[in-house]
Amino acid sequence: MQTQHNRLKMMIVVALFASMIGILAQVTIPLPIIPITGQTLAIGLAATILGSKYGTYAVILYCLMGAIGIPVYSNLSSGVSVLFGPTGGFIVGFIPTAFITGYILEKTSFRIMTAMIANTVGMFVTLAFGTAWYKISADVSWTVAFTTAFVPFIVVGLVKAYLASLIGITVRKQLIHAKLLPTGTPKQKHDTTIESTTTIQ
Repeated sequence: MQTQHNRLKMMIVVALFASMIGILAQVTIPLPIIPITGQTLAIGLAATILGSKYGTYAVILYCLMGAIGIPVYSNLSSGVSVLFGPTGGFIVGFIPTAFITGYILEKTSFRIMTAMIANTVGMFVTLAFGTAWYKISADVSWTVAFTTAFVPFIVVGLVKAYLASLIGITVRKQLIHAKLLPTGTPKQKHDTTIESTTTIQ
């Protein structure tokens, strides 16, 4: 019974985070070809807070919502055609990004410094997918794809990685304290114990 309750709770959390990604995706700084959006920040938050499994579930749900016609992609767009458009690689790349970011955190520790590393790696995964797909869909050279879909987003990507780390770790601790998230692996429990002891001292 407790297991079913926990599973239902995490399904609700996943749905909420998928919706959050859709909301932040509407925060857009328009550029001529590929706009800067809040999507990547939301992906980093989902992975940092939920970890690899549930963070990836949230991103997959978000991608499916947009694919079936719910306007959750940037500029309230939706549909499979968006996935095959110039920005489609970024959206698909969010899935491995969430998994890899969460996986790194689970194998190290849920702390701001390691979260920054994990989110930075995740940022480059997203950019790699987006650049490769832009090269194919727009039929341009690798040089053009790299200078259009990769280089302009590095600095802002690092800023988002920092924000996702700072906010994500803070929110994760609060959700665990409120028993809305499981504490995770034994290593993560150990890290939490150490941090709690340090705080008390």
